[in-house]
Amino acid sequence: MLLTPDNKLKKLIVIGDRVLIRPSKADAQTASGLYLPPGVQEKEKVQQGYIIKTGPGYAIPMPVDDEPWRSEDDSVKYVPLQAREGDLAIFLLGGATEVMYEGERYFIVPQSAILLLEREEEL
Repeated sequence: MLLTPDNKLKKLIVIGDRVLIRPSKADAQTASGLYLPPGVQEKEKVQQGYIIKTGPGYAIPMPVDDEPWRSEDDSVKYVPLQAREGDLAIFLLGGATEVMYEGERYFIVPQSAILLLEREEEL
């Protein structure tokens, strides 16, 4: 689910190098045919889900010296993230923070905990 104008998630602001991920539903059955209880997939060290929102990226430090020519509106600059909204992310659960927002489960994950991204468009 991506953001839409009437979406409740548009009020959320993701900070820094973090992304907001909605976990995808895990398969309840293994390849060999065993049915797994719901808690088993949640205890895996690697999870996957769709990126709903991303932060601005890694902040670039501003120089300390005061230059008379510098305008007051110089804002913080960021190195953008590789992750984009809509990507399928495979991430380490150990680096993620689980949150509940309006009855749904999400993960806040730093980009460094993301192992792999799958994007619909060609690279």
